[in-house]
Amino acid sequence: MSEEVKNTEAPAEAEAPNTEQVAQAAPASGPVPTPGAEIAAPDLNINDLNAVKSIIDIATTRGAFKANELEAVGKTYNKLNTFLEHVTKQQQEQQAQGKNNG
Repeated sequence: MSEEVKNTEAPAEAEAPNTEQVAQAAPASGPVPTPGAEIAAPDLNINDLNAVKSIIDIATTRGAFKANELEAVGKTYNKLNTFLEHVTKQQQEQQAQGKNNG
């Protein structure tokens, strides 16, 4: 019988790269625009932001974030929630004005 020796330590070369190094080395994702082609605006709307809010809520509930990440996640969630509440209020006011004027 042969014995297998497992190395539980990761080699130094396998350490996670610095975030700045990755940002500089990695190309931007997505399709590469052709020269002279018009770049379309991203398709992002309030429904997408509501979906992001739900994803953050679900991920937090399921324990997807480490404890030291929760402050940033919570701040982002609160900022997003405040923005969505503001937009919803504006939309309701515009609808009310439209009904009063029309």
